[in-house]
Amino acid sequence: MGMNFKTFLRHMREGFRNVFRNGWMSVASITSIVVSLFVLGVFILLVLNVNAVADKADSQVQINVHLTLNTDQKLREALQNEIGSMPEVSKIEFISKEQGLQEFRDSLGEDAAELLDGFDKDNNPLPDTLRVEVVQPTTVPFVAEKILALNETHGEKPIYKVKYGKGSIETLFKITKAVRNIGFIFVAGLALMSMFLISNTIRVTILARRKEIGIMKLVGATNYFIRWPFFIEGALIGMIGSLITVGALYIGYSGLTASVQGDPMLGLQLIAFKDIGLYLSGLMVGLGVTIGVWGSTVSIRKFLKV
Repeated sequence: MGMNFKTFLRHMREGFRNVFRNGWMSVASITSIVVSLFVLGVFILLVLNVNAVADKADSQVQINVHLTLNTDQKLREALQNEIGSMPEVSKIEFISKEQGLQEFRDSLGEDAAELLDGFDKDNNPLPDTLRVEVVQPTTVPFVAEKILALNETHGEKPIYKVKYGKGSIETLFKITKAVRNIGFIFVAGLALMSMFLISNTIRVTILARRKEIGIMKLVGATNYFIRWPFFIEGALIGMIGSLITVGALYIGYSGLTASVQGDPMLGLQLIAFKDIGLYLSGLMVGLGVTIGVWGSTVSIRKFLKV
């Protein structure tokens, strides 16, 4: 059924009026939305940050294969080919001890580089190294053991040590895998729980006005005419609640980011709100309005017998 602009404006005006006229019932609905979406928003921010840490850690995981000092070029190249041919390995790079010393000097920065002044080409304590990157970061411990086992196939035992951050890497992978597996399940569960909690609160506000709906039906108002103000009211309640939530999340998260990044001892780098704010705000407002409209629509159907 069509609707002219004048009728639409009437419905908009009535929907806005209802929000303020219902006073505490509207406040209860908005509070329900704010609390539910805030918990959901906090958990989404947590999952996004843990995933960012995991992605960064994954991308930085390398295996350093330090060679013994007497390993000649021919043996080193043979070893490099053996490691490079492993299906789990994506890249292998030879880092000479001279290059290793230069990288070490660069990593220390200008202030600390003078500590290495006594070391040069003829006096270099670092070993030649094969730097290995793998296709799937979680296979690093397995690949490291596989590489070390190559020592047994060469009488000279060219591998001095295989390093990859043993212990901390395995723990990190376990934690990030657990969070990735359960994080999105929790987000989905919280979203559903929020929908039912909010829609039930809105349903109570409409139940309290069943007489008003009954009178409108008696005087011949159509279902469309009755439904639209409630539809707009639900959307408005959802919009107000979600905007309050976005504001609260922004203030809380910005404060947390400032305090965490202001403390170098923690060594944490949280995602900046500007990088995820638009996505999160859109999600919160979209959810709030959708739930508000859905709650109103589902609730009023009972009285309209549609």
